[in-house]
Amino acid sequence: MPAAPVELLSLRRFGDDQIVTLAKLVIENAFQPIVEATTGAVFGYESLVRGFERLGFASPLELLDKAEGAGQLLALEHLINSRAVAAFATLPDFAARTLFLNFDSRLVGGEGDIVERLVNHLKRANIAPSALCFELSERFDGGKMPDFSALVRQLRLAGFKLAIDDFGAGFNGLKLLCDQPVDYVKIDRHFISGIERDSRKRHLVRHAVNMAHVLGTRVIAEGVETEAEFLVCRDLGCDLMQGYFIARPTTHLNELQPAYPHLEPGGVRRLSSTLDSILIRKEIEQLPAARESDDLDSVFDLFRRNPRQAFFPVLNANGEPRGILHEYHVKEMIYHPFGRDLLKNRIYQRRISHFVTPAPIADLDTPADEMLKIFAGMDGSDCVILTENMRYAGILSASSLLKIINEKQLKLAQEQNPLTGLPGNRAIRDYVQHAILDGDETRYFCYCDFDDFKPFNDTYGFQKGDLAITLFAALLRRHFIGEEKFLGHVGGDDFFVGVGGLTEADLCAVLMRLIDDFRSDVRQLYSPEHQAAGRISGYGRDGGAKDFPLMRCSIAVLVLPEGFILSDSQTVSKRIAEIKARAKASEAGLVLELIARE
Repeated sequence: MPAAPVELLSLRRFGDDQIVTLAKLVIENAFQPIVEATTGAVFGYESLVRGFERLGFASPLELLDKAEGAGQLLALEHLINSRAVAAFATLPDFAARTLFLNFDSRLVGGEGDIVERLVNHLKRANIAPSALCFELSERFDGGKMPDFSALVRQLRLAGFKLAIDDFGAGFNGLKLLCDQPVDYVKIDRHFISGIERDSRKRHLVRHAVNMAHVLGTRVIAEGVETEAEFLVCRDLGCDLMQGYFIARPTTHLNELQPAYPHLEPGGVRRLSSTLDSILIRKEIEQLPAARESDDLDSVFDLFRRNPRQAFFPVLNANGEPRGILHEYHVKEMIYHPFGRDLLKNRIYQRRISHFVTPAPIADLDTPADEMLKIFAGMDGSDCVILTENMRYAGILSASSLLKIINEKQLKLAQEQNPLTGLPGNRAIRDYVQHAILDGDETRYFCYCDFDDFKPFNDTYGFQKGDLAITLFAALLRRHFIGEEKFLGHVGGDDFFVGVGGLTEADLCAVLMRLIDDFRSDVRQLYSPEHQAAGRISGYGRDGGAKDFPLMRCSIAVLVLPEGFILSDSQTVSKRIAEIKARAKASEAGLVLELIARE
């Protein structure tokens, strides 16, 4: 593109009818990467307008408003988008990417067939329609435009993707999500900024993500500017990310990368496999999928080859799920006297996309309980479509989901400690992984370990040792009551307590009562002689004879403050081990440490 003039190209000098002419001289397209939340790989780019200020406008919206008033909006949009598509076609990996373009709703009902022009333009550039996603703005109420729904349907049937831009910031987002079959929801920057410190924002984003996924819609977090925002949005279920933390917009396309190292698993860690994800991967059914671009004859063949299968997933050219194709949708045409002739008639032009119905979508790492809620939230759905890194991975039927839930409950029951009946290490790990990502309240991780248990066990035998362990488990249940408390048995004389929402003073009071009650109650398991002496003889780790005090419990507590998000559960284990050594050496047997923000 030629260099723009240095002086301001004021419209006062040239007149409103020259908007497009002047825009050709100064307007440029900048691409901002949109990445997959779990991998950091580039999914696509949003095309943004640059150079508008040289025409005297404060924002692209002002330029568009001026063009609309001058009757040049269609010409300006065509200029901007055609340049974006041409630039997109020069990228070496464009066939595997998606270009996001803003669509001005005021073009609805204007002159000419917008969709036909777009399709023909893409054919010439050898770009599939599913490589383009049009962002529908909340600035204008599409419901008041009689042709809006028809245009949206026409765009989708042609294979284009659709997104709701700035979701939550306008007055029309929920209505669009309810009425239109969109592929993406772009959550407005307002809800992302400082989300790690604001429980209200986390609550709203979490529910927006769940709501979108139930409708088969993926979620993009806009304006992600810090690692903390990235981690929270990813762990709340956002599928894609966009913002300065990922990469700034650039007009120099050679600066674009296929992936960004600071977002890869080595830089921003993913969760390790939980019991849920292991069970889900065992039950996933990898049905063959139809493509939107396939002809209907190939779909008929698919049903003939799989006579017991009543539906198949439908994917777009990028391998993303678009919904479900049911046999009964096409049966009507197959068995209608003129059905096949109609389907082959070019005027009739019925394609696979005409028969697709939405289906709930979930990532493979979505917890099974959440997946069941997503499934139950969409009445009449046959399955949940599973994705991995945004691409189709298989499906889960209702029976498979129930099987997963039952198997999970069975496994957790099997892993309960037989002596205390408390959950074991897998449940503890899953609890910690979930809690470190939920900054809605202060969380306390309490590690309880008996002091001088070995000499007691050596002297009195395993039966008395088991009594001490069951005594402590009973005290835990007495002191910690309620669903917000998690009790676990690591093994032997080691226990774990997870607590949320209490004040530090209240928790310390409970833990000190627990320590005192255990010291008093376990004393009764010693002989009168040992009770009177306050000590017991035994052998140290070096094998030498030594006197040991009567048993007590030491408790190390790691505190995660409200709003603090931690991505690596190994950090919790490491910090607790350090605190435990200090707790054992302390007089009270209790040490709390607040994890510092890095």
